[in-house]
Amino acid sequence: MTRASRPLRIVVVAPLRYPIREPFAGGLESSVHHQVRTLRERGHRVSLIATEGSDHLDQSPPEFVLPAVVFDDPAEATDTTYPDGYLERALPALERALQFVADHADDYDLVDNHSLHGVPLARADRIGVPMVSTLHTPTLPDMLAAHRSSTGPRSRFVAVSGHTAAAWAREGVEASVLPNGVDTERWGFGPGGDDLVWSGRIVPEKGLHLALEVARRAGRRLVIAGRIGDVDYFETEVAPHLGVTAHYVGELRQPELAALVGHSGCALVTPVWEEPFGLVIAEALVTGTPVVSFAVGGVPEVVAGSVGAALVPAGDLDGMARAADDLLRRVGTDADARRTVRQDAVDRFSLRARAAVLERLYSDVVASDERVPGTSAGAATEATGVGGRHRASSSLTGGLSAVRPAGTGRRVVTA
Repeated sequence: MTRASRPLRIVVVAPLRYPIREPFAGGLESSVHHQVRTLRERGHRVSLIATEGSDHLDQSPPEFVLPAVVFDDPAEATDTTYPDGYLERALPALERALQFVADHADDYDLVDNHSLHGVPLARADRIGVPMVSTLHTPTLPDMLAAHRSSTGPRSRFVAVSGHTAAAWAREGVEASVLPNGVDTERWGFGPGGDDLVWSGRIVPEKGLHLALEVARRAGRRLVIAGRIGDVDYFETEVAPHLGVTAHYVGELRQPELAALVGHSGCALVTPVWEEPFGLVIAEALVTGTPVVSFAVGGVPEVVAGSVGAALVPAGDLDGMARAADDLLRRVGTDADARRTVRQDAVDRFSLRARAAVLERLYSDVVASDERVPGTSAGAATEATGVGGRHRASSSLTGGLSAVRPAGTGRRVVTA
């Protein structure tokens, strides 16, 4: 892997709502955390804009610390709502953080944006340094409107899957495809076991209630790990089914979660929405644990023909139960089969290999930007390939087996 030609000075913008720390609120927070850590380990100076309580704020000025979400009544907490008045405090705080970057543009080379709000995109033409934004979700109206409102140099985009890239392309936003990565050292090889496992955010769109029914039909115990992101959903659709054959272990830190998944016979993944990527699939496969999932969104790209994975149509609970039984028999505790599953996943999802791709993208964006540091975007010339509809750089090629999107027409970035 080739490192960037020189250490870069990077500002990473995290999503609002949850701190970037373990136990991770979701795959997005996990991905941002590991990206900051990996880039620092590779010699880059990375400052983080994130909510208070996050890790990695040691190199951030006070202006980069944003207010965290606090619900007066935890029972009202969801992943889709905010407490009254939160955005009225948080979005101006994000504006102030980005203004700090603009006021000190000589000190930074690049803004790496992971926010799910449009504020960074709306300021891309006024921040004084180039921006790369990662598309982690289906299209969001706020982000689309903000991107279109920018009149000068705009953000360049990468998407976590070809499916996600295609959805944004239909709205005029072109993105290269760069899959999420897994720390293949921290997610080590596991011996497997007899139980089924389900991990992730416990919210309606992740479909845990369906996994419970699949486990019942398969006659297997299901162990559940994850943060309760919708209390009402958990209490009505999940809690009544817990007992001897379904056990909830709570929200786990990464080492404990990796151990649980690695000691399981098969992971169930049951999204009932267009899942953009499916990090829990990659994590399970890296431990050698096979996975059966609904074939929705970007999931088929993550599975990508792995001998340790099976796809069934959305909602096919009997099909998922049969596939889980087959994977348990073929792979569940077979050390050789599990090592084959792990090696394929390591080849495709190594965090280090992903970082090398990211470095080349960063270097390309910085080199192609024609703005003069310390000047406003209005006085700068729009960089070639940075404004309007963006195409992947031809320099982003190499040897990491990345996600292989089927029929999307999107370029896959590899290292």
